[in-house]
Amino acid sequence: MEKINISPENSSIRADIFLAQYFDTSRKQVSQALEKGLILIDGSQKKSSYKLKGTEIIEYNPLFLQKEDIKILPQNIKLDIKYEDDELLVINKPKGMLTHPSAYEREDTLVNALMYHCGENLCGSDPMRRGIIHRLDKDTSGLMLAAKTDFAAESLGSQIKNKTAKRKYLAIALGEFEQSEGIIDKPLVHYMDKTVKMQIAPEGEGKNALTYYRVLEQFRGAALVELELKTGRTHQIRVHLKSLNHPIFGDNLYGARGALIEKYRGIKVEGQLLQSYFLSFTHPKNNEIMTFELEPADWDSDFTRVLKIMRG
Repeated sequence: MEKINISPENSSIRADIFLAQYFDTSRKQVSQALEKGLILIDGSQKKSSYKLKGTEIIEYNPLFLQKEDIKILPQNIKLDIKYEDDELLVINKPKGMLTHPSAYEREDTLVNALMYHCGENLCGSDPMRRGIIHRLDKDTSGLMLAAKTDFAAESLGSQIKNKTAKRKYLAIALGEFEQSEGIIDKPLVHYMDKTVKMQIAPEGEGKNALTYYRVLEQFRGAALVELELKTGRTHQIRVHLKSLNHPIFGDNLYGARGALIEKYRGIKVEGQLLQSYFLSFTHPKNNEIMTFELEPADWDSDFTRVLKIMRG
C-alpha cells in the first residue's frame, strides 16, 4: 500500500471528490476502490461521502489505477464550435467535460464528441486523444484547439510548444493582491508518483513553469485575474496562484481554508473558476493569424454568477 498525507487545507472535502482530483480519475472509480478496501483512510474503510479532517493518512493499492484496453466510441454530444474548417476547430469546452477519455471514463468526453462530429476527418491514431492538441482540466472551461489533419496537429502542437501560440485565461482568485501584475516563475514537480497533483519543485528540481498574471478587478477578498501561459504544465495556473496564497475559487485540490474563504463561504460552485478565454495562433495552411476571445455571454455560468455577486 502507498500513502498520502492529507493536509489541513483539504479539510471538509468529500473523500471521493478529493481522491478523484488527486488521481485524475472518476468519482465512480474511487468509490469502487473505497468499497473494495483498496483505499483506506486512517487504516479503515470509509464511505465516499466521508469528509476529510485534514489530518488523515490515506493508504491505497496502486492496482486500482491500472489501465485496461479501451474502445472509444463516437457520441452525439453538442459542441459549442467557434470556428471550423478542413484543418481545425476552435471549441468552447464546458466545465465538467473531460478533454479525453481515461481508463475509467470512456464516455461524454471531448474526444467522443469530436469523433461523432468529424467522423474520419480527425487527426491521430491514438483513440484516447484523437484531435487533441492541448488539454484543459475537466472543470476548466473555455477555448480549445482540435485538429482534423496530422499536418495541422503537427503545426499547432509546435506553436504551443514553442510559445508562438498565445493562451490566456481568466480566474477568480481568493485574497487581495499586493501587486497588480507579475510573473510567476516556479518549476513544478509531481506531488507523488502515479498522481496528477503537482507542487512547487525544490530548488534545482522540476520542470520550468512560467505564468504572467494581471489583476483586472480587485474585490474585497477576491480578484478577477487574467493569466497567460508561457509553459503548459499540468495544473500550472492552479499551483502557481496557490503558491502566492491566491488559490482559485472552488479549487478543491489546491484550495484554501479559513479567512481566505470566510466572506464567500455560502457560495457553492462545482470546480475551480478558471476558463480559457483567449486563443491566438497561425493557421497551418494559409499562415493567417487567427484570434479568438470569448464574450461574457459565452463564459461559464458559475463564473458569471460568482463574478456578479462579487461586483455587488
